[in-house]
Amino acid sequence: MTDARLEEVLRFIGANVRRIRLKRGMTQQELADAAGVALRFLQEIERAKTNIGVGVLVKLADVLGVRPGVLFRERELPPVKRGRPRKARAREP
Repeated sequence: MTDARLEEVLRFIGANVRRIRLKRGMTQQELADAAGVALRFLQEIERAKTNIGVGVLVKLADVLGVRPGVLFRERELPPVKRGRPRKARAREP
């Protein structure tokens, strides 16, 4: 497998983890805690900045309630967002 192909697969895995996590209404912290991984590591997985081992992949899939293969599905990738997300402002009653 070429480095470019590995990077592409890692982007698909990261995007799928994020998409499914958000669909389940989970925060990154909740998923990281439930899967027994560090928050920073989960953030790196979602941004495709680290290689992921099979054991972690299976743990994430289990917590998300999907089969591990689902995380490999190649879908159109959302555009990469740079920087920190904006903080939600508190609404006035």
